[in-house]
Parts: sequence; structure tokens; C-alpha cells
Amino acid sequence: MKDAYFIYGMLVLVVVTAAAYGVRVVVWGVARSERVAKIGGTALVGQEVMDWTYWAVSPIVRGLAAMRITPNMLTWAACVLGFGAGVAVAFGWFGLACALSTWSSLGDILDGQVARITNTGSDRGELLDAAVDRYTEFAFLAGLCIYFHNSVPYMLLTLAALCASFMISYTSAKAEALQVNPPRGLMRRHERSVYLICGTGLTALIGDWIASRGLPDVTPMLAGLGAVAVIGNAAAVIRLVRIGKALPK
Repeated sequence: MKDAYFIYGMLVLVVVTAAAYGVRVVVWGVARSERVAKIGGTALVGQEVMDWTYWAVSPIVRGLAAMRITPNMLTWAACVLGFGAGVAVAFGWFGLACALSTWSSLGDILDGQVARITNTGSDRGELLDAAVDRYTEFAFLAGLCIYFHNSVPYMLLTLAALCASFMISYTSAKAEALQVNPPRGLMRRHERSVYLICGTGLTALIGDWIASRGLPDVTPMLAGLGAVAVIGNAAAVIRLVRIGKALPK
């Protein structure tokens, strides 16, 4: 893919932070985050990966707080980057879309972390954050639908992933409205982001090689979408059943 260079930059960043975290683990032990402990890991994205991510962004969080960058500024930045990823993927720039989606997802982490250490969290901020999450996720999947406009099966798969993402979010919101603890389940927001971003990045990185083997160059992207669609919709149904059982008759 012509934009694979974006992925090379991302890989360098991952390798450097992984090496630094490895040193940290050897010298001081595993980094633990209260936020990660609250969210919890699953079979799809383990808690160790989440601890590593939150540890890696902690210096950025402190720097942003020192510069008086507000959580809402970061949320809006994540929104712009997320919509940019949707536009990029619509035009087939999977490497750029991967980079923009990654930074948009990191912005979603940073705004909450900055709000915590500066004690500036608010209900309005949480509302904005939740709305931006939905819009950016829609923008990315809508971009894929545009890119796949010549293939009905690929578009249907993308729409199934979109349905899963919104139904999981809906079940969580509905559970809270009904004063029921939302079941943890699978394919939550950060897990969907990981699978879609990996699918995008691998398509940019090895799509041409896959195409030379007679398979669609977007096979990694389709695999990511398939995981979100199948696991996500199943998880949403399971959540609805559990919420229903938890409600008084």
C-alpha cells in the first residue's frame, strides 16, 4: 500500500514503548492503573496490554496537564482525528487511517486521565466524551462503507460491525438508566478500537502481499470487522439477556 509509511512510524513507536515498559517491569515490576483495574481486561484485550498503554501515556498526561490543556480540548481533538480517519479510509488510505484512529483512541484515554489528575471532570465532559466516541466510531465505519461501495457483502459486514458497536453502547446506557450494573462482556469500545485499528494497519502493511496470493488485499480489515460483528453482536444479545434477568419482574 502506498501509505504504509504511516504504519512504519506506528511500529517504531510501539517497539520503543514496549522496550521501555519491559525495562520498567524488570526493574520496578508491572505498572498498575486504577482505571485499568476498574475497566478490567478480557480474552480479547488483556489487562497487561491496557496497563502498558496507560503507563506509556502517563508522561503525556502530565505534560498536557502542565500546559493547562483541558479534557474537553482533548476530546475535540480526538473527534477531529476520528473523522479524519473516516475520510482517510473512505479514500483507501488505510495507513493514514490507522495512525489517525490510533491517536484518536489515545485522545479518548488522555482526556479522562487529564480530568482525573487535574480534578476537572464533569458530567458535561462525560456527555461530550460519550457523544464523540459514538460519532468517531460511526465516521470510521461509514468511511469503510464508502470504500466498499462496490461490494455488497463487504458493506453488510461493515454495517453488522456498526450495529454491534452501537448495541453494546446502548445496552450499557440502558442498564445505567434502569439502575442495573452493566455486564462487562466483550467487544467494549477499547476492544473494538484495537481490532479495527489492527485490521486497518495490517491492510496497509501487507495488503499487497496478500493480494499477490490471490486473496483480497483488505483481508485483515475484513477479519477485524468480522470479529467486531460476530463477537460484538453476540455480546450485545448476552448483555440484554443479563440486564433483563437483573430487572425486577
